[in-house]
Amino acid sequence: MSGPPRSYNPFAEEDEEVVEEEAGGAERQRYLQREVLRRSAATADSTARSLSLLYESERIGVAASEELVRQGESLKRTEQMVDKMDQDLKTSQRHINNIKSVFGGLVNYFKPKPPESKPEQNGTPEYYGNSRLKEAMMSSKDQESKYQESHPNLRRLDNSDSDFSNIDLVTSVQRDAYPKNQHLRAYHQKIDNNLDEMSSGLSRLKNLALGLQTEIEEQDDMLDRLTKKVETLDVNIKSTDKRIRQL
Repeated sequence: MSGPPRSYNPFAEEDEEVVEEEAGGAERQRYLQREVLRRSAATADSTARSLSLLYESERIGVAASEELVRQGESLKRTEQMVDKMDQDLKTSQRHINNIKSVFGGLVNYFKPKPPESKPEQNGTPEYYGNSRLKEAMMSSKDQESKYQESHPNLRRLDNSDSDFSNIDLVTSVQRDAYPKNQHLRAYHQKIDNNLDEMSSGLSRLKNLALGLQTEIEEQDDMLDRLTKKVETLDVNIKSTDKRIRQL
């Protein structure tokens, strides 16, 4: 039985195993670095999409608020028209009373005409909506430029944040300085900025919703008031028509 060759080194196999373990550990470290960066990039992209949806929701809320204010303006104009019709109807009733009484008509002829009272106005002549909704709309409108920048169909394409091949190349060169990786810091900063902006956006949406609620409640009161006026006007019109037929 022949013995081992003279050039045989009993520690060579152990050295090879150590080298293989070191190579495997380095490869695993590079993989973990790439995975951390990939997940950070995915998180940054996810927060950016959420922020875009938040801006879009805010834009829709502003559009709904503007439409609600226009509806309030229409209700205000309608109420003013009903008040004017009611005043004209009172004038007509006074004329009918004069026609029915000849003596009263002669007396009233020499009497100074009473000053016509202006129709009752509820609130200001023009409708502006409640101040809370107005402030919320102004605050949200200031974000229109950010909405255009974040919307995928409106912004200019910029794939630098999601180009993982470039990130892998950089980390393969700077893997020894991984804790100071600039790309990872940039992703973390972007995520923090997006979360801060999402918090501000949610606060603006809350104020917009509260303003809408207040505006709806005020318009509900206006509708109730207008309904009562229309019902009273309808009764007066029927009564006046009946009195005209009796002349």
